[in-house]
Amino acid sequence: MAKMMVSPMQCQMGFPSNSLQGRPMITSKMWNSLLLNAQRPKTRRGISAFKVLAVKSENGVVSRLEDLLNLDTTPFTDKIIAEYIWIGGTGIDIRSKSRTISKPVEHASELPKWNYDGSSTGQAPGEDSEVILYPQAIFKDPFRGGNNILVICDSYTPSGEPIPTNKRNRAAQIFSDQKVTDEVPWYGIEQEYTLLQTNVQWPLGWPVGGYPGPQGPYYCAVGADKSFGRDISDAHYKACLYAGINISGTNGEVMPGQWEYQVGPSVGIEAGDHIWCSRYILERITEQAGVVLSLDPKPIEGDWNGAGCHTNFSTKSMRDEGGYEVIKKAILNLSLRHMDHISAYGEGNERRLTGKHETANINTFSWGVANRGCSIRVGRDTEKQGKGYLEDRRPASNMDPYVVTSLLAETTILWQPTLEAEARAAKELQLQV
Repeated sequence: MAKMMVSPMQCQMGFPSNSLQGRPMITSKMWNSLLLNAQRPKTRRGISAFKVLAVKSENGVVSRLEDLLNLDTTPFTDKIIAEYIWIGGTGIDIRSKSRTISKPVEHASELPKWNYDGSSTGQAPGEDSEVILYPQAIFKDPFRGGNNILVICDSYTPSGEPIPTNKRNRAAQIFSDQKVTDEVPWYGIEQEYTLLQTNVQWPLGWPVGGYPGPQGPYYCAVGADKSFGRDISDAHYKACLYAGINISGTNGEVMPGQWEYQVGPSVGIEAGDHIWCSRYILERITEQAGVVLSLDPKPIEGDWNGAGCHTNFSTKSMRDEGGYEVIKKAILNLSLRHMDHISAYGEGNERRLTGKHETANINTFSWGVANRGCSIRVGRDTEKQGKGYLEDRRPASNMDPYVVTSLLAETTILWQPTLEAEARAAKELQLQV
């Protein structure tokens, strides 16, 4: 997939009438940067005016620019580039900017705080727009290579207060609670996403304004008529492994043009850091590929699967012998706080959680063994072994992982219902705890 890597002004071209005589025909598969004489008369000094033409090359970029992008600065300087990444005002948009650091670092605590214009991201008023970035986690940069890094940050006011869109701060407080720490909460997050064609905002591989054949042949499929966007998925997979993200797998999804990748098992706050960094990398890859990334939970209305972010969760007590009883107690707690979780599980989720297409109805809590139409699914192996984990199938693809992971820990570890409420929920769910 080729992309123009020069500005429109540079691409304005004229071909002299004899410029291509005796040369091979330039095909659509050939991309090289050609320097041609413009059709202008030469001055008396013999100075010619030139225009740059960018035409297709095999590798998809203007070679001179590619050489600079791939330039390894390590032999020449100890300085590195740190890409500071944060969450914007919508709570789902990702922002970033770069700065030079004097030497390689191994931990986020070695990095300086920074700032940005919050009035341009919807996070501060224009008359007091400075928002401070606190580095929290670092990953290797798969785009720049070398010792360069990606830095996950959260945002604060100059006085040190977390701004309203900073969900990491609250999550960190929950995960630092000794009861939560002792339970070593594990998360495995299944991030679904949809690839859209640029400009038309229609899924990749779909006829513009039309529809492919019904769902069925696309899940985990191979073939040019069934799998759309595999190169993006594979590039993202490798980039995440390079970065140090705990990505554990990927697959094509039920709706054509939709994919999923899994991150985990991750412990505590790390789960949110890894998901946000993986999303940033995916945004960058789709940007380079000229494809739009959508985390909309129901990108296409009708008889098509939505996009979720199923979150697998366990505590030490759930993983130990007798853990199945702990899982059932956690399910009781989750049922009693169902609407609290729903309100925090992503915008537009009501369009996805309809009771169809492998979802439970948004207004009703349910659980089951191996049942993908429930709010909470328990695996057959967990039931058989009497220990393991549960899967919360309610989160939407655009959920904030800091919110979802910390809320699961809070509800199942820290929150205690009344005995009356617990007994009533147990009866309704037919659970014996």
